[in-house]
Amino acid sequence: MSVAEPWRDVNHTEVMEFILLGFGRGPGLQVIPFVMFLVIYIITVLGNTLLVLTITANSRLHTPMYFLLMNLSLLDLCYSSVIAPRAAVNFLTDAKVISYRGCATQLFFFALFVSTETFILTAMAYDRYTAICNPLLYPTTMSKPVCIQLVVGSYLCASVNAIVQTSFTFTLRFCGSNEIDHFFCDVPPLLTLSCTDTYINQMVLFALSNVIIVSTALIILVSYVYIISAVLQTRCATGRHKTFSTCTSHIVAVSLFYGTVFFMYAQLSSLSIPDQSKVVSVFYTLVIPMLNPFIYSLRNKDVKEALRRTIGCIMVLK
Repeated sequence: MSVAEPWRDVNHTEVMEFILLGFGRGPGLQVIPFVMFLVIYIITVLGNTLLVLTITANSRLHTPMYFLLMNLSLLDLCYSSVIAPRAAVNFLTDAKVISYRGCATQLFFFALFVSTETFILTAMAYDRYTAICNPLLYPTTMSKPVCIQLVVGSYLCASVNAIVQTSFTFTLRFCGSNEIDHFFCDVPPLLTLSCTDTYINQMVLFALSNVIIVSTALIILVSYVYIISAVLQTRCATGRHKTFSTCTSHIVAVSLFYGTVFFMYAQLSSLSIPDQSKVVSVFYTLVIPMLNPFIYSLRNKDVKEALRRTIGCIMVLK
């Protein structure tokens, strides 16, 4: 008998499905999360869909910056849709069950879309760096083929992370409790359910998360160091304000997103504080995708004007 596999000595039933506990066991406690998730998700869908339609329909917005922003909105739609609808339904049902395959599928697509968002945010920082620091080379450096390659490359890199995280997690044995102390299938709460040693999985999660989060954060940081340096060298105060105003929305979005994902995945302590992790998860899976359309449109005159025209066209069609 192998000492490295003590679970073989215990007569456990293999887990075939999971129960998503959400924010509590009592049905009365679930009404508030249901309403909150539903309202946030509706705003997220409407806001991001409207932004995608606005960028698509207005030729003035057919630039690299807005092409990347449109892809960011599509990602926000995708990964909030992976989480919010099922979570909202579970809040109002007694059977909060998700199948083994369903859990693996949800984890894969969530990891794919969230990882892709980190790369898209990095591409957006590179776009601003090129536009401000190397304006003469901008049309060549950020041509349409290059932008498409950046987006495709973001998905390919993210898919590697999603495949590794999902495969490593679901090669573990789940033979004890099947209750996930979370509102969706994520790696940290799943690791706590395994009846095998999860040390390697924790190290893989920690290593991959840090490679992706830290490397992309450093690229964004270096880009903005050069951007700020270039802006400060601009003699005209109006020019400085106009140049830097194109970056403020991105800085806010990056700060919100990276602050939350760093807490969740770039430190091992997140495994031991599930309640706090659930609150942080709500923020980056629901709140940030809802806020992004407002962050990128409220301080952008071109987007606001295009939004007015798009809304006007929609009202006329009705």
